[in-house]
Amino acid sequence: MGKLDVKLLRYLTSEDFRVLTAIEICSKNHELIPGILAAKVANLRYGGVQKLLKELCKHKLLSYERGMRYDGYRLTNAGYDYLALKVLTQRGIISSFGNQIGVGKESNIYIVADEERTSLCLKLHRLGRTCFRNIKGKRDYHQHRHFASWLYLSRISAAREFAYMKVLLDRGFPVPKPIDFNRHCVVMELVEGGPLCNVHEVNNVEALYDELMDLIVRLANHGVIHGDFNEFNIMIKDDGKPIIIDFPQMISTEHENAEEYFQRDVNCVRDFFKRRFGYVSELYPTFQDISREDCIDAEVNASGLMKQVQKDLLKELNITIDAENEEDNETEIYEDCINNVEGLEDQINNLQLKSEISEKKEKSTVFMCNAITKDNNEYFEEISTTICSEKQNNSGNKCKQNNENIENILIDKEHSNALYDLSSDVEDKVAYINDYDDIESIRSVSTAATIAPKVIKKKVKIALDNREKKSQSKRKIVKGEASAVTRIRRENRATVKESLTGIWGLE
Repeated sequence: MGKLDVKLLRYLTSEDFRVLTAIEICSKNHELIPGILAAKVANLRYGGVQKLLKELCKHKLLSYERGMRYDGYRLTNAGYDYLALKVLTQRGIISSFGNQIGVGKESNIYIVADEERTSLCLKLHRLGRTCFRNIKGKRDYHQHRHFASWLYLSRISAAREFAYMKVLLDRGFPVPKPIDFNRHCVVMELVEGGPLCNVHEVNNVEALYDELMDLIVRLANHGVIHGDFNEFNIMIKDDGKPIIIDFPQMISTEHENAEEYFQRDVNCVRDFFKRRFGYVSELYPTFQDISREDCIDAEVNASGLMKQVQKDLLKELNITIDAENEEDNETEIYEDCINNVEGLEDQINNLQLKSEISEKKEKSTVFMCNAITKDNNEYFEEISTTICSEKQNNSGNKCKQNNENIENILIDKEHSNALYDLSSDVEDKVAYINDYDDIESIRSVSTAATIAPKVIKKKVKIALDNREKKSQSKRKIVKGEASAVTRIRRENRATVKESLTGIWGLE
């Protein structure tokens, strides 16, 4: 997770972003993405995609990894950054990129500017650093999942922070103005000032202390607790007014550990003022002083809030939320990804439709062959039994001759059914056979067939086998890259060969 270098962003083509987007979409269901799958999703030629993949790996936007079962490509943090920056640039939110102004345990902060040269703040969420990996124990981003990539968790964190900033700003809280977000990037207003940890002198310490304590109580009255209210997440403007930042860890006051988190925020402020300014006050709020006025936690679906409690709060305060906002973040589709790649969704649907059509054809072909064979056997037995019973008084030669005529009729019938179009609907085929079976006159059917039934069955079986083999996808190996299974077998052979030489083996 090194520094972000955006120099390459201006030189990437639309095909490069198509490949990056295809890798991102496939990452939802794959840990490592093969090059063939990336080419199909990106709707590009495989040879050209292979060249693009190597170039993107060269610039560390992708990484090629060798797994135990298969090899493939993985989207890196830099590639994910480029995808988000590309979308924000197309929206006109960002036009220039500046220096890095802050680094946290789960984010990087940069200065950017819009088309009007107004300075903004860009926050890139970076979950997965070695100093902060206990996400399951401290956040509820996983929910019911057992595993989720760090990129997806960063995206959830950014979406949650943007939602908190928006609702807090509407209630009049001193927070930066949120402008836009995409994936794991949040663009907000740039605060002219510095963090409280860098402030050593204040004109009125008591007023600042009272204002910060009032903010903690106001947040709790609206149903949320900051959870990390300390000198690093409090900005002091040039006029001395505090601004609160960093909201992904906020929880509801209905959380089982809400009182503990509330008291920790209060103690952080008290300890800092005692340590930095030597100010100790006996007046500080407690969790029992909270009186709920609003339900921000119900609107944002904060951590620790039960669904039934959420419904009761919304009903009590007569607040309605759209059904779209109530859905879980995991069900959201990569809208920005699909919008950037024209026709990408149509290509995926066409691939699925083709596979369904091929499966339907195979099933209808097998069904028709079984129906033809079954109907022919039953038809032959029924007619032969009827004719032989009616003509018992006739000689044996005459009955034998009739049976031969019937067999020739069935041969001609089976041949015509085999030549019938197998790609049409099953219902039409069954109706065609039934109409043929309704013929009562034997003399009205030609008996000039010269091909034996066994030969016809054999040819039909061979044709069906060939069609099935063609429908199956061929196994392809990337040129110049051995598959994981082949590589393991080669290593095993080398190990066995080495064990047979030397002291314990044969020379």
